[in-house]
Amino acid sequence: MVDVAALANVSYQTVSRVLNGHPSVRPSTRLAVLGAVEQLGYRPSNAARTLVTGRSRTLGVLVLDIADSEGLTPLYGIEHSARELGYFVGIGAVDAIDRTSVQATVGRLAEQSIAGLLVIAPVDATQDALASVPPHLPVVAIEGDPGGSVTTVGVDQAAGARAAVEHLLSLGHETVFHVRGPSEWMQSQDRMAGWRAALEAVGADTPMPLAGDWTAESGYEAGQVLARIPELTAVFAGNDQMALGLMLALSERGISVPGDVSVVGYDDGADAPYYNPPLTTVRQDFRAVGRRAVELLVSRVEESDSETEHVLLDAEFVARKSTADARALVSRAAVDSKTLHR
Repeated sequence: MVDVAALANVSYQTVSRVLNGHPSVRPSTRLAVLGAVEQLGYRPSNAARTLVTGRSRTLGVLVLDIADSEGLTPLYGIEHSARELGYFVGIGAVDAIDRTSVQATVGRLAEQSIAGLLVIAPVDATQDALASVPPHLPVVAIEGDPGGSVTTVGVDQAAGARAAVEHLLSLGHETVFHVRGPSEWMQSQDRMAGWRAALEAVGADTPMPLAGDWTAESGYEAGQVLARIPELTAVFAGNDQMALGLMLALSERGISVPGDVSVVGYDDGADAPYYNPPLTTVRQDFRAVGRRAVELLVSRVEESDSETEHVLLDAEFVARKSTADARALVSRAAVDSKTLHR
Protein backbone atom coordinates (compact mmCIF):
# COMPACT_ATOMS: atom_id res chain seq x y z
CA MET A 1 0.00 0.00 0.00
CA VAL A 2 2.95 2.30 0.66
CA ASP A 3 4.09 1.79 -2.95
CA VAL A 4 0.61 2.65 -4.22
CA ALA A 5 0.60 5.84 -2.14
CA ALA A 6 4.01 6.85 -3.45
CA LEU A 7 3.09 6.26 -7.10
CA ALA A 8 -0.22 8.14 -6.76
CA ASN A 9 1.47 10.89 -4.74
CA VAL A 10 -1.05 10.63 -1.91
CA SER A 11 -0.96 9.54 1.71
CA TYR A 12 -1.31 5.98 2.99
CA GLN A 13 -4.60 6.99 4.60
CA THR A 14 -5.99 8.24 1.27
CA VAL A 15 -5.19 4.91 -0.40
CA SER A 16 -7.02 3.15 2.42
CA ARG A 17 -10.08 5.38 2.01
CA VAL A 18 -10.20 4.72 -1.76
CA LEU A 19 -9.89 0.95 -1.35
CA ASN A 20 -12.65 0.91 1.24
CA GLY A 21 -15.03 3.02 -0.85
CA HIS A 22 -14.99 6.08 1.40
CA PRO A 23 -17.11 8.88 -0.15
CA SER A 24 -14.92 11.82 0.91
CA VAL A 25 -12.28 11.37 -1.81
CA ARG A 26 -12.02 13.65 -4.85
CA PRO A 27 -12.68 11.87 -8.17
CA SER A 28 -9.26 12.84 -9.55
CA THR A 29 -7.55 11.42 -6.46
CA ARG A 30 -9.60 8.23 -6.65
CA LEU A 31 -8.62 7.74 -10.30
CA ALA A 32 -4.94 8.30 -9.46
CA VAL A 33 -5.04 5.71 -6.69
CA LEU A 34 -6.90 3.14 -8.77
CA GLY A 35 -4.46 3.69 -11.63
CA ALA A 36 -1.54 3.03 -9.29
CA VAL A 37 -3.25 -0.08 -7.95
CA GLU A 38 -3.67 -1.40 -11.49
CA GLN A 39 -0.12 -0.51 -12.53
CA LEU A 40 1.44 -2.20 -9.50
CA GLY A 41 -0.95 -5.18 -9.49
CA TYR A 42 -1.71 -4.47 -5.83
CA ARG A 43 -4.14 -6.74 -4.01
CA PRO A 44 -5.20 -5.63 -0.52
CA SER A 45 -4.83 -8.10 2.35
CA ASN A 46 -8.21 -9.22 3.62
CA ALA A 47 -6.85 -9.73 7.13
CA ALA A 48 -5.31 -6.27 7.18
CA ARG A 49 -8.50 -4.69 5.89
CA THR A 50 -10.52 -6.44 8.60
CA LEU A 51 -8.19 -5.13 11.30
CA VAL A 52 -8.40 -1.57 9.98
CA THR A 53 -12.13 -1.38 9.21
CA GLY A 54 -13.49 -3.81 11.79
CA ARG A 55 -15.51 -5.44 9.01
CA SER A 56 -14.69 -8.75 7.34
CA ARG A 57 -14.81 -9.01 3.55
CA THR A 58 -15.03 -12.81 3.54
CA LEU A 59 -18.21 -14.81 2.93
CA GLY A 60 -18.31 -18.38 4.16
CA VAL A 61 -19.89 -21.09 1.98
CA LEU A 62 -21.02 -24.31 3.61
CA VAL A 63 -21.55 -27.12 1.08
CA LEU A 64 -22.74 -30.69 1.43
CA ASP A 65 -20.07 -32.98 -0.03
CA ILE A 66 -22.12 -34.63 -2.81
CA ALA A 67 -21.43 -36.68 -5.92
CA ASP A 68 -23.77 -34.55 -8.06
CA SER A 69 -21.40 -31.87 -9.37
CA GLU A 70 -24.30 -29.94 -10.92
CA GLY A 71 -25.56 -29.22 -7.42
CA LEU A 72 -22.36 -27.30 -6.71
CA THR A 73 -22.54 -25.15 -9.85
CA PRO A 74 -23.90 -22.14 -7.86
CA LEU A 75 -20.33 -21.81 -6.53
CA TYR A 76 -19.33 -20.24 -9.86
CA GLY A 77 -21.95 -17.53 -9.52
CA ILE A 78 -21.10 -17.07 -5.84
CA GLU A 79 -17.38 -16.55 -6.38
CA HIS A 80 -17.83 -14.21 -9.34
CA SER A 81 -20.49 -12.07 -7.66
CA ALA A 82 -18.61 -11.91 -4.37
CA ARG A 83 -15.50 -10.71 -6.18
CA GLU A 84 -17.50 -8.01 -7.98
CA LEU A 85 -18.84 -6.78 -4.64
CA GLY A 86 -15.39 -6.75 -3.06
CA TYR A 87 -15.72 -9.94 -1.00
CA PHE A 88 -13.63 -13.07 -0.74
CA VAL A 89 -15.06 -16.60 -0.42
CA GLY A 90 -14.06 -19.34 2.02
CA ILE A 91 -15.52 -22.84 1.54
CA GLY A 92 -16.25 -25.50 4.14
CA ALA A 93 -17.57 -28.95 3.16
CA VAL A 94 -19.58 -31.28 5.38
CA ASP A 95 -20.16 -35.01 4.85
CA ALA A 96 -23.52 -34.89 6.62
CA ILE A 97 -25.97 -32.20 7.69
CA ASP A 98 -26.41 -32.25 11.44
CA ARG A 99 -25.80 -29.78 14.24
CA THR A 100 -22.39 -31.18 15.14
CA SER A 101 -21.09 -31.06 11.55
CA VAL A 102 -22.49 -27.59 10.91
CA GLN A 103 -21.09 -26.22 14.17
CA ALA A 104 -17.64 -27.62 13.40
CA THR A 105 -17.60 -26.26 9.84
CA VAL A 106 -18.94 -22.85 10.82
CA GLY A 107 -16.27 -22.79 13.53
CA ARG A 108 -13.55 -23.38 10.92
CA LEU A 109 -15.00 -20.68 8.69
CA ALA A 110 -15.25 -18.32 11.67
CA GLU A 111 -11.47 -18.52 11.97
CA GLN A 112 -11.44 -16.61 8.66
CA SER A 113 -13.61 -13.90 10.28
CA ILE A 114 -16.50 -14.46 7.87
CA ALA A 115 -19.07 -11.69 7.54
CA GLY A 116 -21.91 -14.00 6.51
CA LEU A 117 -22.71 -17.59 5.54
CA LEU A 118 -24.10 -19.13 2.36
CA VAL A 119 -25.40 -22.70 2.63
CA ILE A 120 -25.67 -25.15 -0.29
CA ALA A 121 -27.26 -28.14 1.42
CA PRO A 122 -30.84 -28.61 0.19
CA VAL A 123 -31.88 -31.42 2.52
CA ASP A 124 -34.50 -31.60 5.25
CA ALA A 125 -32.00 -31.60 8.11
CA THR A 126 -30.49 -28.24 7.10
CA GLN A 127 -33.13 -26.08 8.77
CA ASP A 128 -32.61 -27.74 12.14
CA ALA A 129 -28.82 -27.72 11.79
CA LEU A 130 -28.77 -24.01 11.00
CA ALA A 131 -30.26 -23.34 14.42
CA SER A 132 -26.71 -23.89 15.71
CA VAL A 133 -25.32 -20.96 13.70
CA PRO A 134 -24.52 -17.91 15.90
CA PRO A 135 -27.52 -15.53 15.76
CA HIS A 136 -25.39 -12.51 14.81
CA LEU A 137 -24.15 -14.21 11.61
CA PRO A 138 -26.26 -13.44 8.49
CA VAL A 139 -27.24 -16.62 6.59
CA VAL A 140 -28.70 -17.32 3.14
CA ALA A 141 -29.58 -20.88 2.09
CA ILE A 142 -29.59 -21.99 -1.54
CA GLU A 143 -32.59 -24.27 -2.24
CA GLY A 144 -33.50 -23.98 1.44
CA ASP A 145 -36.86 -24.38 3.13
CA PRO A 146 -39.09 -21.49 1.93
CA GLY A 147 -41.20 -21.94 5.04
CA GLY A 148 -38.30 -21.45 7.42
CA SER A 149 -36.79 -18.45 9.16
CA VAL A 150 -33.64 -18.33 6.99
CA THR A 151 -33.52 -16.30 3.77
CA THR A 152 -33.51 -18.63 0.76
CA VAL A 153 -32.82 -18.49 -2.97
CA GLY A 154 -33.75 -21.30 -5.32
CA VAL A 155 -35.38 -22.42 -8.54
CA ASP A 156 -39.10 -23.13 -8.79
CA GLN A 157 -38.56 -26.90 -8.91
CA ALA A 158 -42.25 -27.82 -8.84
CA ALA A 159 -43.08 -25.55 -11.78
CA GLY A 160 -40.15 -26.93 -13.77
CA ALA A 161 -41.26 -30.52 -13.16
CA ARG A 162 -44.84 -29.68 -14.02
CA ALA A 163 -43.72 -28.16 -17.35
CA ALA A 164 -41.81 -31.36 -18.15
CA VAL A 165 -44.81 -33.60 -17.45
CA GLU A 166 -47.24 -31.29 -19.26
CA HIS A 167 -44.99 -31.52 -22.32
CA LEU A 168 -45.22 -35.31 -22.25
CA LEU A 169 -48.98 -35.25 -21.75
CA SER A 170 -49.35 -32.82 -24.66
CA LEU A 171 -47.65 -35.43 -26.86
CA GLY A 172 -50.50 -37.83 -26.11
CA HIS A 173 -48.91 -39.97 -23.40
CA GLU A 174 -51.66 -41.25 -21.10
CA THR A 175 -49.46 -41.08 -18.01
CA VAL A 176 -45.83 -40.42 -17.06
CA PHE A 177 -43.68 -42.58 -14.81
CA HIS A 178 -41.20 -40.90 -12.47
CA VAL A 179 -37.72 -41.73 -11.17
CA ARG A 180 -37.29 -39.49 -8.15
CA GLY A 181 -34.23 -38.29 -6.27
CA PRO A 182 -33.47 -39.01 -2.59
CA SER A 183 -36.52 -38.46 -0.40
CA GLU A 184 -34.69 -36.16 2.05
CA TRP A 185 -33.76 -33.67 -0.69
CA MET A 186 -36.14 -30.72 -0.98
CA GLN A 187 -35.54 -30.51 -4.74
CA SER A 188 -36.65 -34.13 -5.09
CA GLN A 189 -39.77 -33.46 -3.05
CA ASP A 190 -40.70 -30.38 -5.08
CA ARG A 191 -40.09 -32.08 -8.44
CA MET A 192 -42.22 -35.02 -7.39
CA ALA A 193 -44.96 -32.62 -6.27
CA GLY A 194 -44.88 -30.92 -9.69
CA TRP A 195 -45.02 -34.29 -11.48
CA ARG A 196 -47.99 -35.39 -9.39
CA ALA A 197 -49.84 -32.07 -9.80
CA ALA A 198 -49.55 -32.21 -13.60
CA LEU A 199 -50.99 -35.74 -13.74
CA GLU A 200 -53.79 -35.01 -11.29
CA ALA A 201 -54.77 -31.86 -13.20
CA VAL A 202 -55.81 -33.98 -16.20
CA GLY A 203 -57.09 -36.97 -14.24
CA ALA A 204 -54.23 -39.22 -15.35
CA ASP A 205 -53.13 -42.25 -13.34
CA THR A 206 -50.24 -41.54 -10.95
CA PRO A 207 -47.83 -44.51 -10.99
CA MET A 208 -45.70 -45.32 -7.97
CA PRO A 209 -42.44 -43.35 -8.35
CA LEU A 210 -39.17 -45.29 -8.41
CA ALA A 211 -36.43 -44.22 -5.99
CA GLY A 212 -33.05 -42.98 -7.22
CA ASP A 213 -30.08 -41.18 -5.68
CA TRP A 214 -29.19 -38.71 -8.47
CA THR A 215 -26.62 -41.12 -10.02
CA ALA A 216 -26.71 -42.70 -13.48
CA GLU A 217 -26.41 -46.09 -11.77
CA SER A 218 -29.67 -45.59 -9.89
CA GLY A 219 -31.37 -44.45 -13.10
CA TYR A 220 -30.10 -47.61 -14.81
CA GLU A 221 -31.55 -49.79 -12.04
CA ALA A 222 -34.90 -47.98 -12.30
CA GLY A 223 -34.81 -48.43 -16.08
CA GLN A 224 -34.45 -52.20 -15.69
CA VAL A 225 -37.68 -52.21 -13.68
CA LEU A 226 -39.54 -49.85 -16.01
CA ALA A 227 -38.53 -51.85 -19.10
CA ARG A 228 -40.76 -54.70 -17.87
CA ILE A 229 -43.90 -52.51 -17.83
CA PRO A 230 -45.82 -53.04 -21.12
CA GLU A 231 -47.76 -49.77 -20.93
CA LEU A 232 -44.64 -47.62 -20.41
CA THR A 233 -44.44 -44.76 -22.95
CA ALA A 234 -43.05 -41.78 -20.97
CA VAL A 235 -40.69 -41.18 -18.02
CA PHE A 236 -39.75 -38.02 -16.13
CA ALA A 237 -36.37 -38.53 -14.43
CA GLY A 238 -35.52 -36.38 -11.42
CA ASN A 239 -32.20 -35.30 -12.95
CA ASP A 240 -30.17 -35.72 -16.13
CA GLN A 241 -27.78 -38.32 -14.73
CA MET A 242 -30.62 -40.66 -13.78
CA ALA A 243 -32.12 -40.11 -17.24
CA LEU A 244 -28.79 -41.18 -18.75
CA GLY A 245 -28.76 -44.48 -16.83
CA LEU A 246 -32.46 -45.01 -17.58
CA MET A 247 -31.95 -44.66 -21.34
CA LEU A 248 -29.08 -47.15 -21.30
CA ALA A 249 -31.23 -49.73 -19.48
CA LEU A 250 -34.07 -49.26 -21.98
CA SER A 251 -31.67 -49.53 -24.91
CA GLU A 252 -30.28 -52.82 -23.61
CA ARG A 253 -33.83 -54.21 -23.61
CA GLY A 254 -34.36 -53.13 -27.21
CA ILE A 255 -36.57 -50.19 -26.23
CA SER A 256 -35.96 -47.08 -28.33
CA VAL A 257 -35.88 -43.52 -26.97
CA PRO A 258 -37.92 -41.74 -28.20
CA GLY A 259 -39.26 -44.35 -30.66
CA ASP A 260 -40.89 -46.43 -27.91
CA VAL A 261 -40.48 -44.36 -24.75
CA SER A 262 -40.08 -40.60 -24.26
CA VAL A 263 -37.69 -39.43 -21.53
CA VAL A 264 -37.29 -36.01 -19.87
CA GLY A 265 -34.56 -35.13 -17.37
CA TYR A 266 -33.89 -32.17 -15.10
CA ASP A 267 -30.91 -29.76 -14.69
CA ASP A 268 -29.71 -29.33 -18.29
CA GLY A 269 -26.12 -30.16 -17.39
CA ALA A 270 -23.35 -29.32 -19.83
CA ASP A 271 -23.46 -32.80 -21.41
CA ALA A 272 -27.27 -33.07 -21.82
CA PRO A 273 -27.21 -31.94 -25.51
CA TYR A 274 -24.73 -34.75 -26.25
CA TYR A 275 -26.72 -37.69 -24.90
CA ASN A 276 -27.97 -40.19 -27.47
CA PRO A 277 -30.51 -38.90 -28.22
CA PRO A 278 -29.97 -35.30 -27.01
CA LEU A 279 -31.93 -35.00 -23.78
CA THR A 280 -35.13 -33.02 -23.38
CA THR A 281 -34.80 -31.53 -19.90
CA VAL A 282 -35.47 -28.61 -17.55
CA ARG A 283 -32.79 -25.95 -17.20
CA GLN A 284 -32.08 -24.21 -13.93
CA ASP A 285 -29.68 -21.27 -13.99
CA PHE A 286 -27.34 -22.26 -11.16
CA ARG A 287 -25.11 -19.25 -11.67
CA ALA A 288 -28.04 -16.85 -11.40
CA VAL A 289 -29.00 -18.58 -8.16
CA GLY A 290 -25.47 -18.07 -6.83
CA ARG A 291 -25.44 -14.41 -7.85
CA ARG A 292 -28.78 -13.67 -6.22
CA ALA A 293 -27.76 -15.48 -3.04
CA VAL A 294 -24.61 -13.36 -2.74
CA GLU A 295 -26.56 -10.15 -3.32
CA LEU A 296 -29.02 -11.04 -0.57
CA LEU A 297 -26.29 -12.07 1.85
CA VAL A 298 -24.26 -8.90 1.28
CA SER A 299 -27.39 -6.82 1.85
CA ARG A 300 -27.81 -8.57 5.20
CA VAL A 301 -24.16 -8.06 6.09
CA GLU A 302 -24.30 -4.35 5.30
CA GLU A 303 -27.89 -3.73 6.44
CA SER A 304 -28.38 -5.82 9.56
CA ASP A 305 -32.12 -5.06 9.78
CA SER A 306 -32.96 -6.77 6.45
CA GLU A 307 -36.09 -8.94 6.55
CA THR A 308 -36.19 -12.64 5.69
CA GLU A 309 -36.88 -13.26 2.00
CA HIS A 310 -37.66 -16.34 -0.07
CA VAL A 311 -36.71 -15.89 -3.73
CA LEU A 312 -37.65 -18.34 -6.50
CA LEU A 313 -36.15 -18.10 -9.98
CA ASP A 314 -37.90 -19.58 -13.01
CA ALA A 315 -36.92 -22.94 -14.49
CA GLU A 316 -36.80 -23.25 -18.28
CA PHE A 317 -38.08 -26.23 -20.26
CA VAL A 318 -35.67 -27.31 -23.04
CA ALA A 319 -37.05 -29.55 -25.81
CA ARG A 320 -34.54 -31.75 -27.65
CA LYS A 321 -34.77 -35.21 -29.23
CA SER A 322 -35.64 -37.63 -26.39
CA THR A 323 -39.42 -37.14 -26.58
CA ALA A 324 -41.92 -37.99 -29.34
CA ASP A 325 -45.64 -37.96 -30.07
CA ALA A 326 -47.31 -40.97 -28.42
CA ARG A 327 -49.98 -41.03 -31.13
CA ALA A 328 -47.27 -41.98 -33.63
CA LEU A 329 -46.44 -44.96 -31.40
CA VAL A 330 -50.06 -46.15 -31.57
CA SER A 331 -50.16 -45.77 -35.37
CA ARG A 332 -46.89 -47.61 -35.79
CA ALA A 333 -48.02 -50.42 -33.47
CA ALA A 334 -51.20 -50.84 -35.55
CA VAL A 335 -49.17 -51.05 -38.77
CA ASP A 336 -46.81 -53.60 -37.21
CA SER A 337 -49.77 -55.69 -36.05
CA LYS A 338 -51.31 -55.75 -39.54
CA THR A 339 -47.95 -56.73 -41.04
CA LEU A 340 -47.61 -59.66 -38.65
CA HIS A 341 -51.09 -61.00 -39.48
CA ARG A 342 -50.77 -60.93 -43.29
